[in-house]
Amino acid sequence: MGILNNPQTIIAIIPALLIALTFHEYAHARVAYAYGDRTALMSGRMTLNPISHLDPIGTLMILLVGFGWARPVPINPRMFRDLRGGLLWVSLAGPLTNFALGFLTMLVLAFILGAGFIGMGTVGELFLLFMIVLIQLNIILGIFNLLPIPPLDGSKILASQLPPSSMGIYQQIEAYAPLILIFLLVFGILGAILWPLAGLIVSIFDVVVSAVTGISIAPYLMF
Repeated sequence: MGILNNPQTIIAIIPALLIALTFHEYAHARVAYAYGDRTALMSGRMTLNPISHLDPIGTLMILLVGFGWARPVPINPRMFRDLRGGLLWVSLAGPLTNFALGFLTMLVLAFILGAGFIGMGTVGELFLLFMIVLIQLNIILGIFNLLPIPPLDGSKILASQLPPSSMGIYQQIEAYAPLILIFLLVFGILGAILWPLAGLIVSIFDVVVSAVTGISIAPYLMF
């Protein structure tokens, strides 16, 4: 079921979505620049302006089914000082940034709850919902983008580690990637992969957050 049937959720998810997608794509652009590729910079994508990164279909997918994508940052691996290392870390940068944002949001929320700063009124409930959605979106986006299916980041990570002799097979699979994603989504396989992994990551993060703050965030999340 989608999430568009709840007005409060819509209000909470829009800024959370913009934050998660923007930082994901900005991280790709920034690390590519660090490896010597100025393509994203010259394309106006090394920015925290969310409008530069939104993909209409990917954004709609997040609103409807809970996971999706942004407009990919253009990179030119031939510009990398280290081809394999550059492709690996540029691809990892987005998902790792999402995980970091998810963890930091959990930590901040725990401090806020522990200090009693969130009231019981509408504003307090909406802010709590925003923080919860921000955590969940970042974790789901991080996992989803690590799937080794083109054009997701996981496929580029895999490509960076494949020997040159295997690239032909990878390119053949790439042509069928949209059909693979549709198959996984329609038959519920995608959700069966994402949700347990999200629960595992939340549990690990929550152990650290609870140790630091004495507050557990996991009961507030839908994993």
